[in-house]
Amino acid sequence: MGSAPQTQQPTYIIPPPSGPNWKTPVLIGILVLLAASNIFLFVQLDHVRTDNKNDMAKLTTEVNAAMEKMRLDSSEEVRRSKQRVEELQAALAQSRRAAQAAVGQAKIDAQKRVEMLQEKVASEQAAQQQAIAAVKQSTDTAIANVSTDVGNVKTDLGNTKSQLEQTIANLKRATGELDSHASLIATNAKELEALKELGERNYSEFTITKSKKPTRVSDIMVELKKADVKHNKFTIAITADDKTVEKKDRNINEPIQFYTSKAKQPDEIVVNAVRKDSIVGYLASPKVQTARAGS
Repeated sequence: MGSAPQTQQPTYIIPPPSGPNWKTPVLIGILVLLAASNIFLFVQLDHVRTDNKNDMAKLTTEVNAAMEKMRLDSSEEVRRSKQRVEELQAALAQSRRAAQAAVGQAKIDAQKRVEMLQEKVASEQAAQQQAIAAVKQSTDTAIANVSTDVGNVKTDLGNTKSQLEQTIANLKRATGELDSHASLIATNAKELEALKELGERNYSEFTITKSKKPTRVSDIMVELKKADVKHNKFTIAITADDKTVEKKDRNINEPIQFYTSKAKQPDEIVVNAVRKDSIVGYLASPKVQTARAGS
């Protein structure tokens, strides 16, 4: 008898174990690098923003103080420079936001943009500092010139005061015909200015020409009757309070006194020069206008 046929067992092929999966670590490494780059860029941009913000805040305060103190036209350049810096800062902030959102080549381009803007900000800040320095130098020069001018004015005033005091000391005194007190007499324009500086009386200068009609001098009327150039003598008629008094053959620099109803002290006419058909002089009136008793 033949043997029973043997049943053939199936053959299984076991696949070899798979090699290591290298793609996953590489991808993770790329992601880590990207994250680290983002963090580094964010930190750097934040430092740039903080430093620029602090520097600009300080610089803006100094510029505003300088503009307020100097008040010069050149401060307009400082204002424009500040505006340019602010515009660049705004562009810098926008680029920083774009850099944070960008990846790959876009991020590299954004970083270059940030660096370029940083250079511009630094350049504008330097220009702003130069403008401030120029304004300060101009102001210091102007202040120095003003101080020099003030010193010169003080010196001139001191000289003028000394000359005035010397002129007052040299003034002549003459006793009036109506009161027994000697009064100061000015013989020229310089001495008359000295009398005005004293402020003791009101002074009205006049030039009276010979005419049929009298000339008004302050509150009185004066008519020139005669002018003797050769002997420096003259004759005038004075009208005050509707009363006319004639003063004949008077000399130059001789005080001619008369009372009015407005004051207790007499008015005084002094003629300094006699010319052909005219006289030049002044009227001195009391400052206190108080009516005399019985007037």
